[in-house]
Amino acid sequence: MNFALILFVLTVVTGCFWLLDVFVLAPTRKKEAQDELRAFDADNAEALRRGEKTVEAARNAILIRAKERPRWLEYTAGFFPIIFFIFVLRSFLFEPFRIPSGSMMPTLETGDMILVNKYTYGLRIPVLNTKILDVGEPQRGDVVVFKYPPNPDIDYIKRVVGLPGDKISYINKKLEVNGVPVPLKDDGTYFDEHKMQELIQSEEKLGETTHKILTDKYTPSGAYALPTHTDPKACEYVPGGLVCTVPKDKYFVLGDNRDNSEDSRYWGFVPEKNLVGKAFIVWLNVSKPSRIGFFD
Repeated sequence: MNFALILFVLTVVTGCFWLLDVFVLAPTRKKEAQDELRAFDADNAEALRRGEKTVEAARNAILIRAKERPRWLEYTAGFFPIIFFIFVLRSFLFEPFRIPSGSMMPTLETGDMILVNKYTYGLRIPVLNTKILDVGEPQRGDVVVFKYPPNPDIDYIKRVVGLPGDKISYINKKLEVNGVPVPLKDDGTYFDEHKMQELIQSEEKLGETTHKILTDKYTPSGAYALPTHTDPKACEYVPGGLVCTVPKDKYFVLGDNRDNSEDSRYWGFVPEKNLVGKAFIVWLNVSKPSRIGFFD
Protein backbone atom coordinates (compact mmCIF):
# COMPACT_ATOMS: atom_id res chain seq x y z
CA MET A 1 0.00 0.00 0.00
CA ASN A 2 1.82 3.16 -1.19
CA PHE A 3 1.58 6.59 0.38
CA ALA A 4 -0.58 8.02 -2.42
CA LEU A 5 -3.20 5.34 -1.84
CA ILE A 6 -3.06 5.78 1.93
CA LEU A 7 -3.53 9.55 1.54
CA PHE A 8 -6.44 9.01 -0.86
CA VAL A 9 -8.17 6.64 1.59
CA LEU A 10 -7.66 9.07 4.48
CA THR A 11 -9.09 11.91 2.38
CA VAL A 12 -12.19 9.90 1.51
CA VAL A 13 -12.78 8.64 5.06
CA THR A 14 -12.27 11.99 6.79
CA GLY A 15 -14.29 13.69 4.04
CA CYS A 16 -17.25 11.40 4.70
CA PHE A 17 -17.16 12.24 8.40
CA TRP A 18 -16.83 15.95 7.55
CA LEU A 19 -19.91 15.82 5.33
CA LEU A 20 -21.80 13.86 7.98
CA ASP A 21 -20.93 16.51 10.55
CA VAL A 22 -21.72 19.52 8.34
CA PHE A 23 -25.07 18.29 7.04
CA VAL A 24 -26.37 16.05 9.86
CA LEU A 25 -24.59 16.16 13.20
CA ALA A 26 -23.82 19.89 13.44
CA PRO A 27 -27.42 20.96 12.65
CA THR A 28 -28.64 18.41 15.22
CA ARG A 29 -26.27 19.79 17.86
CA LYS A 30 -27.40 23.32 17.06
CA LYS A 31 -31.09 22.44 17.37
CA GLU A 32 -30.53 20.62 20.65
CA ALA A 33 -28.60 23.60 22.01
CA GLN A 34 -31.38 26.00 20.97
CA ASP A 35 -33.96 23.84 22.73
CA GLU A 36 -31.77 23.66 25.83
CA LEU A 37 -31.25 27.44 25.79
CA ARG A 38 -34.96 28.14 25.55
CA ALA A 39 -35.63 25.89 28.51
CA PHE A 40 -32.71 27.37 30.44
CA ASP A 41 -33.84 30.95 29.75
CA ALA A 42 -37.37 30.14 30.83
CA ASP A 43 -36.19 28.56 34.09
CA ASN A 44 -33.69 31.31 34.88
CA ALA A 45 -35.37 34.41 33.49
CA GLU A 46 -35.21 36.34 36.77
CA ALA A 47 -31.58 35.44 37.48
CA LEU A 48 -30.59 36.43 33.96
CA ARG A 49 -32.44 39.74 34.34
CA ARG A 50 -30.44 40.43 37.52
CA GLY A 51 -27.24 39.53 35.69
CA GLU A 52 -26.12 36.78 38.05
CA LYS A 53 -22.64 35.72 36.93
CA THR A 54 -23.00 32.00 37.69
CA VAL A 55 -26.20 31.75 35.67
CA GLU A 56 -24.70 33.67 32.74
CA ALA A 57 -21.65 31.39 32.85
CA ALA A 58 -23.90 28.33 32.74
CA ARG A 59 -25.72 29.78 29.75
CA ASN A 60 -22.42 30.48 27.94
CA ALA A 61 -21.34 26.91 28.63
CA ILE A 62 -24.39 25.69 26.71
CA LEU A 63 -23.44 27.89 23.76
CA ILE A 64 -19.85 26.59 23.81
CA ARG A 65 -20.99 22.94 23.90
CA ALA A 66 -23.18 23.56 20.87
CA LYS A 67 -20.14 24.58 18.83
CA GLU A 68 -17.88 21.78 20.03
CA ARG A 69 -17.49 18.54 18.11
CA PRO A 70 -17.25 15.25 19.98
CA ARG A 71 -13.66 14.01 20.29
CA TRP A 72 -14.20 11.23 17.71
CA LEU A 73 -15.26 13.87 15.18
CA GLU A 74 -12.26 16.07 15.96
CA TYR A 75 -9.99 13.18 14.96
CA THR A 76 -11.92 12.47 11.76
CA ALA A 77 -13.88 15.40 10.32
CA GLY A 78 -11.56 17.87 12.04
CA PHE A 79 -8.55 16.63 10.08
CA PHE A 80 -10.29 16.63 6.70
CA PRO A 81 -9.35 20.20 5.55
CA ILE A 82 -5.66 19.59 6.29
CA ILE A 83 -5.57 16.14 4.69
CA PHE A 84 -7.53 17.37 1.67
CA PHE A 85 -5.10 20.28 1.17
CA ILE A 86 -2.10 17.93 1.33
CA PHE A 87 -3.81 15.47 -1.04
CA VAL A 88 -4.51 18.15 -3.69
CA LEU A 89 -1.04 19.69 -3.34
CA ARG A 90 0.76 16.35 -3.55
CA SER A 91 -1.44 14.85 -6.27
CA PHE A 92 -1.70 17.74 -8.72
CA LEU A 93 0.99 20.32 -7.93
CA PHE A 94 4.19 19.32 -6.13
CA GLU A 95 5.46 16.14 -4.52
CA PRO A 96 8.60 15.74 -2.39
CA PHE A 97 11.13 12.96 -2.98
CA ARG A 98 14.40 11.98 -1.35
CA ILE A 99 17.41 10.99 -3.50
CA PRO A 100 18.47 7.54 -2.23
CA SER A 101 21.55 6.91 -4.37
CA GLY A 102 24.34 8.58 -6.33
CA SER A 103 23.14 7.71 -9.83
CA MET A 104 22.35 11.38 -10.60
CA MET A 105 25.58 12.92 -9.28
CA PRO A 106 26.78 15.60 -9.61
CA THR A 107 23.35 17.14 -10.34
CA LEU A 108 21.73 15.44 -7.36
CA GLU A 109 23.46 13.87 -4.39
CA THR A 110 22.38 11.24 -1.88
CA GLY A 111 20.27 12.95 0.78
CA ASP A 112 18.93 15.73 -1.44
CA MET A 113 15.24 16.38 -0.81
CA ILE A 114 13.69 17.48 -4.09
CA LEU A 115 10.36 18.79 -5.31
CA VAL A 116 8.71 17.41 -8.43
CA ASN A 117 6.32 19.45 -10.56
CA LYS A 118 3.32 17.12 -11.02
CA TYR A 119 1.48 19.12 -13.71
CA THR A 120 4.34 19.78 -16.18
CA TYR A 121 3.53 16.61 -18.15
CA GLY A 122 -0.24 16.71 -17.63
CA LEU A 123 -2.77 16.28 -14.84
CA ARG A 124 -3.30 12.69 -13.73
CA ILE A 125 -5.86 10.90 -11.60
CA PRO A 126 -4.24 10.20 -8.21
CA VAL A 127 -3.35 6.56 -7.43
CA LEU A 128 -4.33 5.39 -10.96
CA ASN A 129 -1.85 7.86 -12.54
CA THR A 130 -4.11 8.12 -15.60
CA LYS A 131 -3.69 11.38 -17.54
CA ILE A 132 -6.84 13.50 -17.75
CA LEU A 133 -5.37 16.70 -19.19
CA ASP A 134 -2.41 17.25 -21.52
CA VAL A 135 -0.19 20.13 -20.45
CA GLY A 136 3.25 19.33 -21.85
CA GLU A 137 5.72 16.58 -22.70
CA PRO A 138 9.23 15.73 -21.48
CA GLN A 139 12.06 17.44 -23.32
CA ARG A 140 15.63 16.25 -23.79
CA GLY A 141 17.58 17.18 -20.71
CA ASP A 142 14.63 17.11 -18.28
CA VAL A 143 15.24 15.42 -14.94
CA VAL A 144 12.18 13.24 -14.42
CA VAL A 145 10.72 11.08 -11.68
CA PHE A 146 8.86 8.00 -12.91
CA LYS A 147 7.53 4.65 -11.85
CA TYR A 148 10.28 2.06 -12.42
CA PRO A 149 8.91 -0.09 -15.30
CA PRO A 150 9.92 -3.51 -13.86
CA ASN A 151 8.35 -2.56 -10.50
CA PRO A 152 5.96 0.46 -10.57
CA ASP A 153 5.88 0.57 -6.77
CA ILE A 154 9.40 2.04 -6.90
CA ASP A 155 10.12 5.64 -7.95
CA TYR A 156 13.22 6.33 -10.07
CA ILE A 157 14.83 9.60 -11.15
CA LYS A 158 16.91 10.00 -14.33
CA ARG A 159 17.53 12.46 -17.16
CA VAL A 160 15.59 12.26 -20.43
CA VAL A 161 17.96 11.61 -23.34
CA GLY A 162 15.73 10.10 -26.03
CA LEU A 163 12.21 11.08 -27.10
CA PRO A 164 9.76 8.80 -28.95
CA GLY A 165 11.19 7.94 -32.37
CA ASP A 166 14.76 9.01 -31.55
CA LYS A 167 17.72 6.81 -32.41
CA ILE A 168 20.05 6.72 -29.41
CA SER A 169 23.62 5.49 -29.52
CA TYR A 170 25.76 5.12 -26.39
CA ILE A 171 29.05 3.47 -27.33
CA ASN A 172 32.37 3.80 -25.54
CA LYS A 173 30.76 6.36 -23.23
CA LYS A 174 29.90 8.67 -26.15
CA LEU A 175 26.28 9.69 -26.62
CA GLU A 176 24.65 10.35 -30.00
CA VAL A 177 21.05 11.37 -30.69
CA ASN A 178 19.76 10.73 -34.21
CA GLY A 179 23.30 10.34 -35.48
CA VAL A 180 24.52 13.64 -33.99
CA PRO A 181 27.12 13.51 -31.20
CA VAL A 182 25.91 15.24 -28.05
CA PRO A 183 28.24 18.20 -27.26
CA LEU A 184 30.59 17.27 -24.42
CA LYS A 185 33.25 19.47 -22.80
CA ASP A 186 35.84 18.49 -20.20
CA ASP A 187 35.09 20.03 -16.80
CA GLY A 188 37.79 18.72 -14.48
CA THR A 189 37.16 16.07 -11.85
CA TYR A 190 34.64 15.27 -9.12
CA PHE A 191 35.41 13.50 -5.85
CA ASP A 192 32.80 10.95 -4.77
CA GLU A 193 32.84 11.15 -0.97
CA HIS A 194 30.84 7.95 -0.52
CA LYS A 195 33.05 5.75 -2.70
CA MET A 196 36.20 7.75 -2.01
CA GLN A 197 37.15 7.97 -5.67
CA GLU A 198 37.84 10.65 -8.23
CA LEU A 199 35.61 10.73 -11.31
CA ILE A 200 35.90 12.54 -14.63
CA GLN A 201 33.45 15.44 -14.83
CA SER A 202 32.18 16.72 -18.19
CA GLU A 203 29.65 19.30 -19.34
CA GLU A 204 26.96 17.89 -21.62
CA LYS A 205 24.34 19.76 -23.66
CA LEU A 206 21.03 18.03 -24.33
CA GLY A 207 18.57 20.21 -26.21
CA GLU A 208 18.44 23.51 -24.34
CA THR A 209 19.82 22.01 -21.13
CA THR A 210 23.48 22.13 -20.16
CA HIS A 211 24.42 19.91 -17.23
CA LYS A 212 27.34 17.97 -15.79
CA ILE A 213 27.92 14.22 -16.02
CA LEU A 214 30.42 11.86 -14.43
CA THR A 215 32.35 8.90 -15.85
CA ASP A 216 34.80 6.49 -14.26
CA LYS A 217 37.92 5.83 -16.31
CA TYR A 218 38.35 2.47 -14.57
CA THR A 219 34.89 1.18 -15.50
CA PRO A 220 34.80 -0.53 -18.91
CA SER A 221 32.31 0.54 -21.56
CA GLY A 222 29.34 -1.65 -22.29
CA ALA A 223 25.70 -2.42 -21.53
CA TYR A 224 23.40 -5.42 -21.44
CA ALA A 225 19.69 -6.17 -21.31
CA LEU A 226 18.15 -7.36 -18.07
CA PRO A 227 15.47 -10.09 -18.26
CA THR A 228 12.92 -7.37 -17.35
CA HIS A 229 13.84 -5.17 -20.37
CA THR A 230 10.70 -3.41 -21.64
CA ASP A 231 11.52 -3.60 -25.38
CA PRO A 232 14.54 -5.82 -26.11
CA LYS A 233 13.87 -5.76 -29.87
CA ALA A 234 14.24 -1.97 -29.93
CA CYS A 235 17.91 -2.13 -28.92
CA GLU A 236 21.01 -3.62 -30.47
CA TYR A 237 23.81 -4.38 -28.04
CA VAL A 238 27.24 -3.91 -29.58
CA PRO A 239 30.80 -3.97 -28.20
CA GLY A 240 31.13 -0.95 -25.89
CA GLY A 241 27.45 -0.09 -25.67
CA LEU A 242 24.15 -0.14 -27.54
CA VAL A 243 22.00 1.48 -30.21
CA CYS A 244 18.25 1.90 -29.57
CA THR A 245 15.25 3.30 -31.38
CA VAL A 246 12.86 4.74 -28.81
CA PRO A 247 9.35 3.27 -29.20
CA LYS A 248 6.20 5.37 -29.43
CA ASP A 249 5.06 6.97 -26.15
CA LYS A 250 8.28 5.95 -24.39
CA TYR A 251 11.49 7.67 -23.30
CA PHE A 252 15.16 6.73 -23.04
CA VAL A 253 16.73 7.92 -19.78
CA LEU A 254 20.23 7.94 -18.31
CA GLY A 255 21.71 8.79 -14.94
CA ASP A 256 24.20 11.67 -14.87
CA ASN A 257 26.64 9.39 -13.03
CA ARG A 258 26.95 7.33 -16.19
CA ASP A 259 29.06 4.46 -14.85
CA ASN A 260 26.98 4.10 -11.68
CA SER A 261 23.40 4.12 -12.90
CA GLU A 262 20.90 1.39 -13.71
CA ASP A 263 18.90 3.03 -16.48
CA SER A 264 17.52 2.56 -20.00
CA ARG A 265 20.72 0.83 -21.09
CA TYR A 266 19.69 -2.13 -18.95
CA TRP A 267 15.94 -2.25 -18.32
CA GLY A 268 14.59 -0.39 -21.34
CA PHE A 269 12.29 2.59 -21.75
CA VAL A 270 9.98 4.69 -19.57
CA PRO A 271 6.35 4.53 -20.77
CA GLU A 272 4.57 7.87 -20.81
CA LYS A 273 2.02 6.48 -18.35
CA ASN A 274 4.81 5.93 -15.79
CA LEU A 275 5.83 9.58 -15.64
CA VAL A 276 5.34 11.28 -12.27
CA GLY A 277 6.73 14.74 -12.96
CA LYS A 278 9.71 17.02 -13.56
CA ALA A 279 12.22 17.52 -10.75
CA PHE A 280 13.34 21.13 -10.47
CA ILE A 281 14.62 22.11 -7.02
CA VAL A 282 16.49 20.79 -4.00
CA TRP A 283 14.50 22.14 -1.07
CA LEU A 284 16.52 20.52 1.71
CA ASN A 285 19.72 18.65 2.43
CA VAL A 286 20.30 18.35 6.16
CA SER A 287 24.02 17.59 5.93
CA LYS A 288 24.70 20.06 3.08
CA PRO A 289 22.46 23.15 3.25
CA SER A 290 24.43 24.69 0.38
CA ARG A 291 22.81 22.15 -1.93
CA ILE A 292 19.45 23.93 -1.66
CA GLY A 293 18.37 25.57 -4.91
CA PHE A 294 17.27 25.01 -8.50
CA PHE A 295 19.17 22.70 -10.84
CA ASP A 296 19.34 21.85 -14.55
